[in-house]
Amino acid sequence: MKRTLYIPDELWKQLEQYSKDHPEQNPSSVVQAALAEKLRSKNGSRLLFLAGIVENAPTDASLHR
Repeated sequence: MKRTLYIPDELWKQLEQYSKDHPEQNPSSVVQAALAEKLRSKNGSRLLFLAGIVENAPTDASLHR
């Protein structure tokens, strides 16, 4: 499925430069990776447990200070 996105010129220029520096990627793959990172669940409880800082952290611990 295709979608149309508005990308400001300045951001598109940065994306073009990134694509030149990383020829194995294209604008579509970069946007998909950025969206996946931005939209992934932010559950820091296991990381806090691993670090030994907190034994029982709430699932949204990474979202609050």
